[in-house]
Amino acid sequence: MVQLKDDERIDDLLAKEERRIIQSPSAFAFSLDAVLLADFTYVPKTRGKILDLCTGNGVIPLFLSTRSSVPITGVEIQERLHDMAVRNVELNELGDQLQMIHGDLKEMPAYYGNNKFDLVTCNPPYFPTPKTDEHNLNEYLAVARHEIHCTLEDVVSACSRLAKSGGKVSMVHRPDRLVEIIQRFKAHKLEPKRMRLVYPKAGKEANILLIEGVRDGRPGLKILPPLYALQEDGDYTDELKEILNGR
Repeated sequence: MVQLKDDERIDDLLAKEERRIIQSPSAFAFSLDAVLLADFTYVPKTRGKILDLCTGNGVIPLFLSTRSSVPITGVEIQERLHDMAVRNVELNELGDQLQMIHGDLKEMPAYYGNNKFDLVTCNPPYFPTPKTDEHNLNEYLAVARHEIHCTLEDVVSACSRLAKSGGKVSMVHRPDRLVEIIQRFKAHKLEPKRMRLVYPKAGKEANILLIEGVRDGRPGLKILPPLYALQEDGDYTDELKEILNGR
C-alpha cells in the first residue's frame, strides 16, 4: 500500500487508462501542458529508451508508459517531488519499466556519458528568475515555474547532449520564447522538425508551444495545425477531449 503524505491525493491520469497519480495542490499537480506534451511527442514503441527531465511527480513517464514498453527514466531536482514520482511508479506497479532519479539535469550528461537516449522530453520552468521576490512564494511551485535551478540554455544543452544522433527532443514552453528556443536548439545541434501552437480558444493568442528537434537532423520544420482548447461555449474542443481521454 502506497502511503500518502501531507495534502496529497490520488487522481486518475486519463479517463481511458489504468494509471493513477499521486498529486499535491501545494507541491505539484500536473497541468494541461504535460498532457499535451505527452500527446505531441514521438514515442519509441518497443526499442530504445526515453529520458524525461524536470519530471515533477513522474507524470510524463506515466503518460508515455501507456504508449511504449521501452525503459523510461525521470529526473527531478526537488526531493519531495522525486519522492512522489517514486511512489507513483510503485502505485502503478511500473518498476520494471520506469526509474526516477533525484538529481540536477545539468549533471545528467556527465552521469550518463555516452549512454544516449532515443527520446528526451522536458517540461521546464518557463519564466526567467525575477530579480525580486515577486515569484510564487511557494518554493515547490517557484522552482517548477521559474529558472531558479536551470536556465533555458541549461535545459537545451542537457537535452542535446543526452539525445543520441538522430534522437528526438520534445519540449513544451511559452510561445513568447519561440525565437530563443529555436536559436538555442540550433546552437546545440538540435534541428527543429515539428512545432504546434495551442490556443485557449479561437481569436485568442497562443499560450502553449510544443516543439520537437532532432539531434544532428537536417533542416525542415513542419508547422502542425493549431490546437484550440475551448469552444465558444467554454466546453473543451473535440480534439482536446480525445487527448484528455487518452486517444
